[in-house]
Amino acid sequence: MKKLCALILSTCVVASTGVMTGFTLENNAKTSLVSNCKSAYLMDYGSGECLYKENETMRTPIASVCKVMTLTLVFDAIRAGELNLTDVVTVSENAAGMGGSQVFLDKGCEYTVDNLIKSIIVCSANDSCVALSETVAGGEEEFVARMNAKATELGCNDTLFANCTGLPRETQYSCAKDVAVMFSNLIKNEDYFRYSKIWLEDFVHPDNRTTSMTNTNKLIRKYSFCDGGKTGFTNEAGFCLASTAKKNDLRLVSVVLGASSSDDRFNSTVKMFDYGFANFKNKVVLDKDVTLNDEFAVRGGKKDSVAVRPERNSYIFSAVDKSPEITHNVIAYEVKAPVAPDTVVGKIEVYKDGVLADTVNVVAAEAVERASFGDYFVQIADNWNL
Repeated sequence: MKKLCALILSTCVVASTGVMTGFTLENNAKTSLVSNCKSAYLMDYGSGECLYKENETMRTPIASVCKVMTLTLVFDAIRAGELNLTDVVTVSENAAGMGGSQVFLDKGCEYTVDNLIKSIIVCSANDSCVALSETVAGGEEEFVARMNAKATELGCNDTLFANCTGLPRETQYSCAKDVAVMFSNLIKNEDYFRYSKIWLEDFVHPDNRTTSMTNTNKLIRKYSFCDGGKTGFTNEAGFCLASTAKKNDLRLVSVVLGASSSDDRFNSTVKMFDYGFANFKNKVVLDKDVTLNDEFAVRGGKKDSVAVRPERNSYIFSAVDKSPEITHNVIAYEVKAPVAPDTVVGKIEVYKDGVLADTVNVVAAEAVERASFGDYFVQIADNWNL
């Protein structure tokens, strides 16, 4: 990739961090991409832009897809240090008595958080959901309150949870758009993908009894780009699926709700993914492995400048037949020696067609040591010779 030069704007000032924004692309699909489904939604994971939608805000039961939020709160607790994968959970009578999909946890027995999460993601275990909800929040009722608070935080205003499993209960619903937002938030946790690609595995109980787990998301085997998803079914909700697929640098999130059959939900999802990958792209506009042409000034160092690079790659999403105008604004912070490699020394604002699309930290690509008295003497001598 060529080094940034022509695209860099000349202004270099200290400013507050920009917020990534996105704007919805026109839905270019000529005909419906889904069959016998109540609602559907397809979005780009990185930008959040909608690529396809049908009845996307229609409120409907989502069955076990609600476990997307159950898992979100569990991963949030792990990230906050309130829970560890190696922690042991003692299963209550309430959790062990759950019906529907389950791994048949034994009352009073101990299971690791890691295995409980795995059973939820792979085979939608209701008993594991309740066991973890009681561990995280002290009880399912408080846990559900947190689920609804998190939905509000994410802007999911057409969502209401009544339990952590999705088992039928009055007054619980969501919509295709909200599910896409919640699922996108869940898969920010890289650990999620350690479990989501498991197809078949035995769940081992403390007494060495085993329960066979098979992934309910059949696209893991049927669609090569799919690496995660959550199914759901009740008579009221129909067949539901939230899933994600990645091809090259483009990750998509798809949701279908209320399908008439299991095949309808999987086939409709494949059609949406194929449509997205055929018509949209992500372009790398900043490469973390490429240093910028201009170095940043350093005060009090053995060198008076430091080589810099973007902290991460930046991608710009667009339709394959469009070439948006990409510009950059480099912002340099005041930098004092010593400087260690990967120290944040500024940022780059990335603009797509004049709209702020991403903000990326700029980091030092090398070390710069603090200048000694001798270094200052040499600098004075060099300046004197000039």
